[in-house]
Amino acid sequence: MDERPVACPAPPLRPYVSSYTGYRQAGLPPGRHRGLPSPRLTLIFTLDEPLTLTGHPDPGQAPGTYDTLIGGLHTRPALIAHPGRQSGIQVGLHPLGARALLGLPAGELASIDLPADAVLGRQGAELGERLRAAQGWPERFALLDAYLLRCLSREPGGSGPSPEVVRAWQLLARTRGAAPVALLADDVGWSARHLTARFRQETGLAPKTAARVIRFDRACRLLGDRARTSRPPLLADLAVRCGYFDQAHLAREFRSLAGCPPSQWLAEEFRNVQAAGGAIEER
Repeated sequence: MDERPVACPAPPLRPYVSSYTGYRQAGLPPGRHRGLPSPRLTLIFTLDEPLTLTGHPDPGQAPGTYDTLIGGLHTRPALIAHPGRQSGIQVGLHPLGARALLGLPAGELASIDLPADAVLGRQGAELGERLRAAQGWPERFALLDAYLLRCLSREPGGSGPSPEVVRAWQLLARTRGAAPVALLADDVGWSARHLTARFRQETGLAPKTAARVIRFDRACRLLGDRARTSRPPLLADLAVRCGYFDQAHLAREFRSLAGCPPSQWLAEEFRNVQAAGGAIEER
Protein backbone atom coordinates (compact mmCIF):
# COMPACT_ATOMS: atom_id res chain seq x y z
CA MET A 1 0.00 0.00 0.00
CA ASP A 2 1.30 3.44 -0.92
CA GLU A 3 -1.18 6.33 -0.79
CA ARG A 4 0.03 9.93 -1.18
CA PRO A 5 -2.94 12.25 -1.79
CA VAL A 6 -2.22 15.97 -1.94
CA ALA A 7 -4.78 18.77 -1.60
CA CYS A 8 -4.78 22.56 -1.72
CA PRO A 9 -6.24 24.35 1.30
CA ALA A 10 -9.32 26.55 1.04
CA PRO A 11 -8.58 29.83 -0.82
CA PRO A 12 -8.47 32.07 2.30
CA LEU A 13 -5.79 29.77 3.76
CA ARG A 14 -3.46 29.71 0.76
CA PRO A 15 -1.35 32.70 1.82
CA TYR A 16 -0.58 30.74 5.01
CA VAL A 17 -0.68 27.04 4.06
CA SER A 18 1.07 25.53 1.03
CA SER A 19 -0.62 22.12 0.94
CA TYR A 20 -2.05 19.12 2.76
CA THR A 21 -0.18 15.89 2.06
CA GLY A 22 -1.63 12.58 3.19
CA TYR A 23 0.40 9.41 3.38
CA ARG A 24 -0.41 5.79 4.13
CA GLN A 25 2.19 3.12 3.49
CA ALA A 26 2.31 -0.53 4.50
CA GLY A 27 4.26 -3.62 3.52
CA LEU A 28 7.57 -1.81 3.35
CA PRO A 29 10.86 -2.92 4.88
CA PRO A 30 11.57 -1.08 8.13
CA GLY A 31 13.47 2.07 7.37
CA ARG A 32 14.29 5.67 8.11
CA HIS A 33 12.94 8.89 6.65
CA ARG A 34 14.77 12.20 6.75
CA GLY A 35 12.67 15.26 7.47
CA LEU A 36 14.75 17.70 5.44
CA PRO A 37 15.08 21.45 5.93
CA SER A 38 12.48 23.37 3.94
CA PRO A 39 10.99 26.89 3.88
CA ARG A 40 7.82 25.62 5.57
CA LEU A 41 6.97 24.74 9.15
CA THR A 42 5.88 21.15 9.69
CA LEU A 43 2.55 20.16 11.25
CA ILE A 44 1.84 16.41 11.29
CA PHE A 45 -1.20 14.48 12.51
CA THR A 46 -0.60 10.73 12.60
CA LEU A 47 -3.49 8.38 11.79
CA ASP A 48 -2.34 5.00 13.10
CA GLU A 49 1.18 4.53 14.39
CA PRO A 50 2.86 7.38 16.27
CA LEU A 51 5.77 9.23 14.74
CA THR A 52 9.10 7.99 16.11
CA LEU A 53 11.90 10.54 15.95
CA THR A 54 15.33 9.09 16.61
CA GLY A 55 17.00 12.43 15.95
CA HIS A 56 15.87 16.06 15.95
CA PRO A 57 17.25 19.09 14.11
CA ASP A 58 18.50 20.20 17.52
CA PRO A 59 20.82 17.32 18.52
CA GLY A 60 20.28 18.23 22.17
CA GLN A 61 16.60 17.30 21.98
CA ALA A 62 15.93 13.75 23.14
CA PRO A 63 14.33 11.17 20.80
CA GLY A 64 10.62 10.63 21.26
CA THR A 65 7.29 9.50 19.83
CA TYR A 66 4.49 11.84 18.77
CA ASP A 67 0.82 11.44 17.87
CA THR A 68 0.98 14.99 16.51
CA LEU A 69 4.03 17.12 15.86
CA ILE A 70 4.84 20.73 15.02
CA GLY A 71 8.33 21.83 14.08
CA GLY A 72 9.91 25.12 13.06
CA LEU A 73 12.37 25.94 10.31
CA HIS A 74 15.67 24.11 10.70
CA THR A 75 19.01 23.40 9.03
CA ARG A 76 19.53 19.80 10.12
CA PRO A 77 17.38 16.78 9.27
CA ALA A 78 14.86 15.16 11.57
CA LEU A 79 15.37 11.38 11.57
CA ILE A 80 12.13 9.38 11.58
CA ALA A 81 12.13 5.60 12.02
CA HIS A 82 9.24 3.43 10.82
CA PRO A 83 8.55 -0.31 11.14
CA GLY A 84 7.42 -0.75 7.53
CA ARG A 85 4.18 1.19 7.82
CA GLN A 86 3.25 4.80 8.48
CA SER A 87 0.23 7.04 7.99
CA GLY A 88 -0.73 10.62 8.63
CA ILE A 89 -1.26 14.08 7.19
CA GLN A 90 1.40 16.75 6.88
CA VAL A 91 0.43 20.41 6.67
CA GLY A 92 2.94 22.81 5.13
CA LEU A 93 2.77 26.14 6.98
CA HIS A 94 4.35 29.30 5.61
CA PRO A 95 6.50 30.82 8.38
CA LEU A 96 4.94 34.27 7.97
CA GLY A 97 1.53 32.68 8.55
CA ALA A 98 2.50 31.33 11.97
CA ARG A 99 1.15 34.34 13.86
CA ALA A 100 -2.22 34.15 12.11
CA LEU A 101 -2.71 30.39 12.54
CA LEU A 102 -0.65 29.51 15.61
CA GLY A 103 -0.67 32.75 17.55
CA LEU A 104 3.12 33.07 17.74
CA PRO A 105 6.01 33.90 15.40
CA ALA A 106 7.72 31.02 13.65
CA GLY A 107 10.98 32.10 15.26
CA GLU A 108 9.77 30.69 18.60
CA LEU A 109 9.71 27.21 17.04
CA ALA A 110 13.09 27.37 15.30
CA SER A 111 14.87 23.98 15.17
CA ILE A 112 12.58 22.32 17.72
CA ASP A 113 9.87 19.68 17.52
CA LEU A 114 6.89 19.71 19.88
CA PRO A 115 3.63 17.80 20.32
CA ALA A 116 1.21 19.91 18.29
CA ASP A 117 -1.18 20.34 21.22
CA ALA A 118 1.59 22.21 23.06
CA VAL A 119 0.89 25.02 20.57
CA LEU A 120 -2.65 24.29 19.35
CA GLY A 121 -4.09 23.36 22.74
CA ARG A 122 -7.12 21.16 23.38
CA GLN A 123 -8.73 21.97 20.03
CA GLY A 124 -5.63 20.68 18.24
CA ALA A 125 -5.82 17.41 20.16
CA GLU A 126 -9.51 17.10 19.27
CA LEU A 127 -8.70 17.71 15.62
CA GLY A 128 -6.22 14.84 15.70
CA GLU A 129 -8.91 12.52 17.08
CA ARG A 130 -11.42 13.60 14.40
CA LEU A 131 -8.85 13.10 11.64
CA ARG A 132 -8.18 9.56 12.86
CA ALA A 133 -11.92 8.79 12.93
CA ALA A 134 -12.62 10.26 9.47
CA GLN A 135 -13.66 7.93 6.66
CA GLY A 136 -11.33 9.11 3.91
CA TRP A 137 -8.90 11.73 2.65
CA PRO A 138 -11.51 14.26 1.39
CA GLU A 139 -13.15 14.31 4.83
CA ARG A 140 -9.77 14.74 6.53
CA PHE A 141 -8.80 17.64 4.26
CA ALA A 142 -12.20 19.28 4.91
CA LEU A 143 -11.63 18.96 8.67
CA LEU A 144 -8.26 20.68 8.31
CA ASP A 145 -9.84 23.49 6.29
CA ALA A 146 -12.56 24.03 8.89
CA TYR A 147 -10.13 24.05 11.81
CA LEU A 148 -7.59 26.39 10.18
CA LEU A 149 -10.30 28.76 8.97
CA ARG A 150 -11.48 29.03 12.58
CA CYS A 151 -7.91 29.81 13.64
CA LEU A 152 -7.72 32.48 10.97
CA SER A 153 -10.95 34.11 12.11
CA ARG A 154 -9.86 34.48 15.74
CA GLU A 155 -9.33 37.93 17.16
CA PRO A 156 -5.63 38.62 16.49
CA GLY A 157 -3.49 38.56 19.58
CA GLY A 158 -0.93 41.04 18.30
CA SER A 159 0.60 42.62 15.25
CA GLY A 160 1.61 40.53 12.27
CA PRO A 161 5.06 40.33 10.70
CA SER A 162 6.55 43.69 9.76
CA PRO A 163 6.07 44.67 6.09
CA GLU A 164 9.86 44.76 5.69
CA VAL A 165 10.29 41.13 6.76
CA VAL A 166 7.37 40.07 4.56
CA ARG A 167 8.92 41.89 1.61
CA ALA A 168 12.34 40.33 2.21
CA TRP A 169 10.85 36.83 2.40
CA GLN A 170 8.85 37.40 -0.77
CA LEU A 171 11.98 38.52 -2.63
CA LEU A 172 13.87 35.45 -1.46
CA ALA A 173 11.02 33.19 -2.56
CA ARG A 174 10.63 34.95 -5.91
CA THR A 175 14.35 34.69 -6.70
CA ARG A 176 14.45 31.08 -5.41
CA GLY A 177 17.04 31.98 -2.82
CA ALA A 178 19.30 33.96 -5.16
CA ALA A 179 18.85 37.46 -3.70
CA PRO A 180 21.83 38.51 -1.50
CA VAL A 181 21.23 40.04 1.91
CA ALA A 182 22.58 43.43 0.80
CA LEU A 183 19.97 43.59 -1.96
CA LEU A 184 17.18 42.61 0.45
CA ALA A 185 18.28 45.24 2.97
CA ASP A 186 18.51 47.94 0.32
CA ASP A 187 15.07 47.04 -1.01
CA VAL A 188 13.33 47.28 2.38
CA GLY A 189 15.34 50.27 3.59
CA TRP A 190 17.00 48.63 6.60
CA SER A 191 20.62 47.90 7.40
CA ALA A 192 21.71 44.32 6.73
CA ARG A 193 22.28 43.80 10.46
CA HIS A 194 18.84 45.05 11.45
CA LEU A 195 17.15 43.01 8.72
CA THR A 196 19.01 39.87 9.78
CA ALA A 197 17.98 40.29 13.42
CA ARG A 198 14.32 40.99 12.65
CA PHE A 199 14.11 38.28 9.98
CA ARG A 200 15.57 35.65 12.32
CA GLN A 201 13.25 36.72 15.14
CA GLU A 202 10.20 36.29 12.90
CA THR A 203 11.11 33.15 10.92
CA GLY A 204 13.81 31.39 12.92
CA LEU A 205 16.46 31.73 10.19
CA ALA A 206 18.73 34.54 9.06
CA PRO A 207 18.08 35.69 5.47
CA LYS A 208 21.27 34.08 4.15
CA THR A 209 20.38 30.78 5.79
CA ALA A 210 16.80 30.98 4.53
CA ALA A 211 18.18 31.44 1.01
CA ARG A 212 20.24 28.24 1.43
CA VAL A 213 17.17 26.33 2.60
CA ILE A 214 15.02 27.63 -0.28
CA ARG A 215 17.62 26.57 -2.86
CA PHE A 216 18.10 23.20 -1.18
CA ASP A 217 14.37 22.53 -0.97
CA ARG A 218 13.99 23.19 -4.70
CA ALA A 219 16.91 20.90 -5.53
CA CYS A 220 15.42 18.08 -3.41
CA ARG A 221 12.01 18.41 -5.03
CA LEU A 222 13.45 18.33 -8.54
CA LEU A 223 15.72 15.41 -7.66
CA GLY A 224 12.78 13.53 -6.16
CA ASP A 225 10.61 14.21 -9.22
CA ARG A 226 13.24 12.67 -11.47
CA ALA A 227 13.64 9.67 -9.17
CA ARG A 228 9.88 9.00 -9.15
CA THR A 229 9.90 8.76 -12.95
CA SER A 230 13.04 6.55 -12.92
CA ARG A 231 15.01 9.14 -14.86
CA PRO A 232 18.67 9.40 -13.81
CA PRO A 233 19.15 12.60 -11.79
CA LEU A 234 21.88 14.67 -13.44
CA LEU A 235 23.38 16.56 -10.53
CA ALA A 236 25.55 18.86 -12.63
CA ASP A 237 22.50 20.14 -14.52
CA LEU A 238 20.45 20.31 -11.32
CA ALA A 239 23.14 22.34 -9.56
CA VAL A 240 23.15 25.01 -12.27
CA ARG A 241 19.36 25.10 -12.38
CA CYS A 242 19.10 25.64 -8.61
CA GLY A 243 21.73 28.35 -8.31
CA TYR A 244 24.77 26.39 -7.07
CA PHE A 245 28.28 27.08 -8.34
CA ASP A 246 28.70 23.50 -9.51
CA GLN A 247 27.89 19.89 -8.66
CA ALA A 248 30.45 19.81 -5.86
CA HIS A 249 28.75 22.80 -4.22
CA LEU A 250 25.38 21.03 -4.34
CA ALA A 251 26.92 17.85 -2.90
CA ARG A 252 28.44 19.82 0.01
CA GLU A 253 25.12 21.49 0.75
CA PHE A 254 23.43 18.08 0.73
CA ARG A 255 25.85 16.74 3.31
CA SER A 256 25.40 19.84 5.44
CA LEU A 257 21.61 20.14 5.31
CA ALA A 258 20.53 16.51 4.79
CA GLY A 259 23.33 14.86 6.75
CA CYS A 260 24.18 12.55 3.84
CA PRO A 261 25.20 12.64 0.17
CA PRO A 262 22.50 12.75 -2.55
CA SER A 263 22.95 9.09 -3.48
CA GLN A 264 22.23 7.95 0.09
CA TRP A 265 19.13 10.14 0.31
CA LEU A 266 17.83 8.69 -2.95
CA ALA A 267 18.50 5.13 -1.77
CA GLU A 268 16.65 5.77 1.50
CA GLU A 269 13.66 7.63 0.04
CA PHE A 270 13.26 5.88 -3.32
CA ARG A 271 14.25 2.28 -2.85
CA ASN A 272 13.46 1.38 -6.44
CA VAL A 273 16.18 3.81 -7.52
CA GLN A 274 19.56 2.13 -7.25
CA ALA A 275 21.62 5.30 -6.79
CA ALA A 276 20.31 6.32 -10.22
CA GLY A 277 22.34 3.68 -11.95
CA GLY A 278 25.57 5.45 -11.07
CA ALA A 279 24.42 8.74 -12.57
CA ILE A 280 25.40 10.55 -9.38
CA GLU A 281 29.05 11.36 -9.02
CA GLU A 282 29.92 12.04 -5.38
CA ARG A 283 32.55 14.70 -4.73
